[in-house]
Amino acid sequence: MNAKNSFILALVFLFALPLSANNKKKDQQRAMLEKMDAVPCGASQKGLSGLGSLWASVGITHMSSNEKLCPQYLIKTDEMEYEIRPTDLKHAVLLPVGQEAVIKVKKNRIMLRAADSDDHKMRSYEVVGMSPTPTNANSSDDRSPSSYSDDDAH
Repeated sequence: MNAKNSFILALVFLFALPLSANNKKKDQQRAMLEKMDAVPCGASQKGLSGLGSLWASVGITHMSSNEKLCPQYLIKTDEMEYEIRPTDLKHAVLLPVGQEAVIKVKKNRIMLRAADSDDHKMRSYEVVGMSPTPTNANSSDDRSPSSYSDDDAH
């Protein structure tokens, strides 16, 4: 009877282990919000010029245009630098520059949440640019000390 109980306990443990190992947070990475820029992302136009030559022949050509600016962030991870813009521009939340963030990369989107914020909501951002993070290896100078001539020393 004791062997049967230990066998059942071992089976329960083996089936429970993969369920607990499946952690949603394993796909998440830590990143640093480096900077924010306001970049042009379109124009809001008001007027009648879109109706074509019909209105132009009448003399109604008034058109006012304001350039829209969108926040664009630079986010650095250990391997990559991402330039992102919020997908919901109407309800865009300003992110704290210089703070850490938790990100999850999905194709051309990044789900982002500020690490220290009270709001634990992941927001969607569109990736508009990405590049590998430059390494901090010491680059050798083109002129090594052995290439200096005696004339340079004087």
